[in-house]
Amino acid sequence: MSINSAMLAGVSGLVANSSALAAISDNIANVNTVGYKRTTANFSSLVTSNSKASTYSAGGLKAITHKYVRQEGNHMGTSSNLDLAISGSGFFVTTSKSEGNLPTDQRLFTRAGAFVIDDLGYLRNDAGLYLQGWIADNLTGEIVTDPSDLSQLSTINVSGTGGTAEATTRVAISANLSNQQEVATWGEDPDGDGVYTEFYDDTLRNQMAEWKATNGASGLEPDFEINIPVSDSQGSQRNITMGFMRTGNPNEWVVEVYGDPSVIDDGDANVGKIAAGTITFNPDGTIQVGDGSLDGLFPAAPAAPTISIGASSDTAGPGAPTWRTNLGISAQDIQIDLFTAPGGLTQFSSLSEAQNISANGTPFGVLADVQIDKQGYVTAIYENGTIRRLAQVAIATFSNPDALISMNGNAYQVSQESGTYTLKAPGAGGAGEIDPSTLEASTVDLSTEFTGLITTQRAYSAASKIITTADEMLEQLLNIKR
Repeated sequence: MSINSAMLAGVSGLVANSSALAAISDNIANVNTVGYKRTTANFSSLVTSNSKASTYSAGGLKAITHKYVRQEGNHMGTSSNLDLAISGSGFFVTTSKSEGNLPTDQRLFTRAGAFVIDDLGYLRNDAGLYLQGWIADNLTGEIVTDPSDLSQLSTINVSGTGGTAEATTRVAISANLSNQQEVATWGEDPDGDGVYTEFYDDTLRNQMAEWKATNGASGLEPDFEINIPVSDSQGSQRNITMGFMRTGNPNEWVVEVYGDPSVIDDGDANVGKIAAGTITFNPDGTIQVGDGSLDGLFPAAPAAPTISIGASSDTAGPGAPTWRTNLGISAQDIQIDLFTAPGGLTQFSSLSEAQNISANGTPFGVLADVQIDKQGYVTAIYENGTIRRLAQVAIATFSNPDALISMNGNAYQVSQESGTYTLKAPGAGGAGEIDPSTLEASTVDLSTEFTGLITTQRAYSAASKIITTADEMLEQLLNIKR
């Protein structure tokens, strides 16, 4: 009966506009939700088959909700380094638990990038979802991105590294040795015949390292010393000294490198000696390369003059110094740059002095800040100035993101229509870049939603009028019998 179909069409209008009102309400409620995507209700007419050409049967309509996931919201700058937005296509890959994730566990995708560090050091957004990425190798710092292997993703943790330190590997010296330095007269000459009872011998205890170790009680006093601060593998500050003594040969100096005997074990001598040898200068005041210069002092000279200190666990002996056993630290090679540093080591007619001593390496420092750049690299910055790359944020893209299934927490999961995800590094293969200290605003426009409220209300009222009119007509039909 046409009147019944009209009433049913009115009911379908009420139901459809109720769905539209629900979508509008959701939009207005989430106008300030980070990364929220606007939902609309589109209407589709329903047509029923007519039993007779002269009779029309109303079909009504149905509402189909549609979420514009592909639409990108405006980006808003924030003061937090951990607030992230994606400039372009893609989604952050997240999980609902921080640890113990398996490849079969559910992954959720979101553009809500308001991340904070939880009590265990993991990056988590306001919905409690944990950010996934590729983790850097602890030893090399290398990050391998494998878009085809979900098992390579892990929850990003920024505080698990704790403090950090870097051992000194290179020292640059800018110093001058005075060519006016008198040749040392070592020891004593009791007979006055010019024959001294003690002479420099780096194989015996007649050496500068001994003078330093005994506070001048024995050994030979250097003509000049250069103190070099270095950091060991655990970030402790140590002091290495280079001692110089002029010899009777033209432009030649005896050189020793030594440290505190309580820190450096050189075997039986027990004076903290690390290396010994000679340096010869050219007539123009520069270091002579070859012809025996630097022999014994630096085995790798002149390309890369290097001193070596063995690990605490190694066995010390003549020519093989180690860190003391009680320190428990690693072996260390330190390149001493005497050639390419500004000025380098020279011998001119001026005072012996060190103009500049610079060394890399840092003492122990705790985590001070975490930053994330456009390529998604998560970098830890420590109080000692050390910078360490921890991870890279992964971006997932879809062939049809509008078909993703909405989940709690402004997140989405894969559907058959959306297609499976593809993992990419930020900015690669069509994936958007990361905007640090930025959040993506909701795509809701209040003026559009309030206009939709008015039209939906009117349409709902009109649909209700259909029902009341059909009811009145049915009542008139029932009154015919009277």
